[in-house]
Amino acid sequence: MSGCPFFEKRNLLLRKTSLQKDEKDEEQDVSQEGVNKASKGGILYGDYLQLDKVVGAQVLQSELKGNKIHDEHLFIVTHQAYELWFKQILWELDSVREIFISGHVRDERNMLKVNTRVHRMVMIFKLLVDQDYLAPASGFQSLQFRLMENKLGVPQNLRVPYNRRHYRDSFNGPDSELLVATEREPTLLQLVEAWLERTPGLEEDGFNFWVQLEKNIFRGLEQEKDKIDEALCSPSSGGSLFSSIRRLSVLLLQEEMTDSEEKEETIAEFVKQKEVFTSLFDEKRHDHLLSKGERRLSYKALQGALMIYFYREEPRFQVPFQLLTSLMDIDALMTKWRYNHVCMVHRMIGSKAGTGGSSGYHYLRSTVSDRYKVFVDLFNLATFLIPRHWIPKLNPSVHTFLFTAKYCDSSYCSSEDSS
Repeated sequence: MSGCPFFEKRNLLLRKTSLQKDEKDEEQDVSQEGVNKASKGGILYGDYLQLDKVVGAQVLQSELKGNKIHDEHLFIVTHQAYELWFKQILWELDSVREIFISGHVRDERNMLKVNTRVHRMVMIFKLLVDQDYLAPASGFQSLQFRLMENKLGVPQNLRVPYNRRHYRDSFNGPDSELLVATEREPTLLQLVEAWLERTPGLEEDGFNFWVQLEKNIFRGLEQEKDKIDEALCSPSSGGSLFSSIRRLSVLLLQEEMTDSEEKEETIAEFVKQKEVFTSLFDEKRHDHLLSKGERRLSYKALQGALMIYFYREEPRFQVPFQLLTSLMDIDALMTKWRYNHVCMVHRMIGSKAGTGGSSGYHYLRSTVSDRYKVFVDLFNLATFLIPRHWIPKLNPSVHTFLFTAKYCDSSYCSSEDSS
């Protein structure tokens, strides 16, 4: 019977079934090969995160008073979540400040680390803004938010008084002392300012970007003035001006310029634009604006920022430009957060006094202004946009600073604080 097709087929089927069973058993055995470290003394997930403290930290005051309010639980959880995110922002902010303070930022490879952490702060702020469920409560009383403002560089002299008192008067004991301490520490603004002052290419005995830029701009302005004079004398010979003077550009392209009012507007627009650049190269005027709080960066730091802005497409300046962009993102998101909070308070309690003791909506509205923007000078860089051909030309064979980094220490490789 060994040659019977029926029995051969049955045996083949049995062998196949047995093989499939063995493979399935083997797969099950592999899936169970893990080791339960918790049973061998390893740390448990809940213990590692101390979840008993976190999830047990919601104490409803309404419940303690015998009249539990259901929504109070959401209110507490939301604010606690905000405080945890604030703590993470402070963690990132302190690490970035330490890189600057220690001088490790002179090794340009560390700028990648700085950018990563600042960008992480930006992403957290975006999360907070997108999930802004803050109810009309004492957001002003958040110690961590005030610490964050201080460490970023919100000027103390520009803060809006809180019920005609200093913002620090709302805190007592160790909290107040901690705020005083942060007011004395180097702010991120000050550290970035010192970094910008060292921008390669600003040296007078080197590329001397600032002097070359001044010459190019005023040479260009004189050429544009000649075009205006020619257009006013000969209406048919128009010419285009640089993009920032849009009105002037349109007028010069028209076939006729006979209306005296339009001529006056054209000249006035040019004069205004020239005054903008004249003030840019006036250090005394800059210092005056600095004393009024309208500018934050030193004159040398502003030069560095503008150089990075103009050469942002060059390899050497791409990473620094990313940092400047992220710093503006932080300012913009904090402003948006404040504005959202103002709208929420106005909607919920109108113009009544805030639960934190302030004048509520009116106080909060006064904080949504440039006085609370730390990096306002970076926003203003776009004021000085010029035609590309006015920017001083770079020669890679001569201006090696653009392509050769100078490493002043080994912090990038030796730092224990790695990402």
